[in-house]
Amino acid sequence: MSERQPMLSLILGSASTSRARVLRGAGVRFTQLVSTVDEDAELQAAEDTGTAPGTPAQMAAFLARIKAESVAQNPTAAGAFVLGCDSVFELDGVPYGKPYTEEKAIQRWQLMRGKTGILHTGHTLIDNRPDSAGFGTAVSQLSSSHVSFAEPTDEQLHRYVKTGEPLGCAGGFTIDGHAAAFVTEVRGDHNAVIGVSVSVLADLLARLGADITQLWGAPADD
Repeated sequence: MSERQPMLSLILGSASTSRARVLRGAGVRFTQLVSTVDEDAELQAAEDTGTAPGTPAQMAAFLARIKAESVAQNPTAAGAFVLGCDSVFELDGVPYGKPYTEEKAIQRWQLMRGKTGILHTGHTLIDNRPDSAGFGTAVSQLSSSHVSFAEPTDEQLHRYVKTGEPLGCAGGFTIDGHAAAFVTEVRGDHNAVIGVSVSVLADLLARLGADITQLWGAPADD
């Protein structure tokens, strides 16, 4: 019989169905607890204090960290690892988050078509186990992937936006939905473009002395 590994718990600090789908597809056992962070307010506060992230990549890392910290403070998150993620799309050096409105989504796509941008996904993992020697330790890692786009017509863009898919996605697209028809190449971690890198999660767990295989499915009997 193999040595029984201690049970680990993971909380995904996000309401994202795409991130949850990636983790489930990788066999990772987790629960979700939504962060209450107001991204715009936090970025403005950082701007006011002169600590604002200076690049799109730094913005993704900053938002992932404050989301993880917010969820880790929730009493129901005690005893688990807490994962915060955030994605920011960079095009020509300009950061783009979620468009939220159909008008903005169309404008974004008119800028993106025929071009290549960078999707930055920040990850922060916090050891929130009170009995752990590393209690409160946070580790972070960024995954950046180049995404190239086709040149959909304005009519196609209007049809795409009417699906509602791009309104809540960083950059106004996701590669695991309708927008796949308009994405010609992804250079990097496909899972990170969807919302969370499983390999980054494995690395972060290892840095905190844990093993991602301890989060695979149900606990083993032998």
